Amino acid sequence: MPLNAADQHRRAVAFRDLHAAPDPFVIPNPWDAGTARILTSLGFAALATTSAGLAFTLGRRDGANLVSRAETLANAAAVAEATHLPVSADLENGFAADPDQVGETIRLAADAGLVGGSIEDATGRPESPVFPFDVAMERVVAAVEAAKALPFPFVLTARAENFLYGIPDLDDTIRRLQAYEAAGADVLYAPGLPDLAAVRAVCAAVGRPVNVLAGGTGPTWTAAELAACGVRRISIGSALPRAALATVLAAVTEIKEQGSFGFARDALPYKQANALMEAHGEHA
Repeated sequence: MPLNAADQHRRAVAFRDLHAAPDPFVIPNPWDAGTARILTSLGFAALATTSAGLAFTLGRRDGANLVSRAETLANAAAVAEATHLPVSADLENGFAADPDQVGETIRLAADAGLVGGSIEDATGRPESPVFPFDVAMERVVAAVEAAKALPFPFVLTARAENFLYGIPDLDDTIRRLQAYEAAGADVLYAPGLPDLAAVRAVCAAVGRPVNVLAGGTGPTWTAAELAACGVRRISIGSALPRAALATVLAAVTEIKEQGSFGFARDALPYKQANALMEAHGEHA
């Protein structure tokens, strides 16, 4: 059931205000309604969807334009319906090269019950993985215009994808983030930064809140270390679904290779799993 306007506005204001709070916050990434309920029950302040988590659930590769906009928004709507928390979405590259369609993605995200979303400057094409600067800027401008036209404060995150796609150019990454800030993006994000020095450089170069990816395959940082660098928001991307897949892989490997079922001793008890699927907090 779609959110009513008052509930969506409440969530939007709460999400906006989190970015101005004295301390940075962790925004974990559920990949379905069930994981959204679990994270809600643990007391997190907001949730964000994960494109990789959804792609893996659908049996597809991430980052190759194999998940449609409609599938992404249906997943995000299910997450939003499963929680009373603000939900932002990984909207990939807006599911289009055309700026007008990027703006349409933001409008459709709002219709799905979201109060925030991120737009990448990645193309999804291996031969040319990142949009040229001018094209990337046009797309962020279109996303900002669509977000600002909504009847609630939609938090738009603009992402510079260089480091995720083998372009370790910190100067260009900062240039892009500064331009996205000037265009009106609310949050800035450069996933895949190689070290805390790069994180500090990004935070010092912009005036808007910076999101940093933790729990990736690279360096592992603590929330305290990232806070000391000036980070305002910490996401964990595909780490949770990858951890879940690791558990499944280990379990079925035991079954296949040993013919034993010892993994079940560490499984969540059925009653506890069932209880976690109960609604928590207020809903529309």
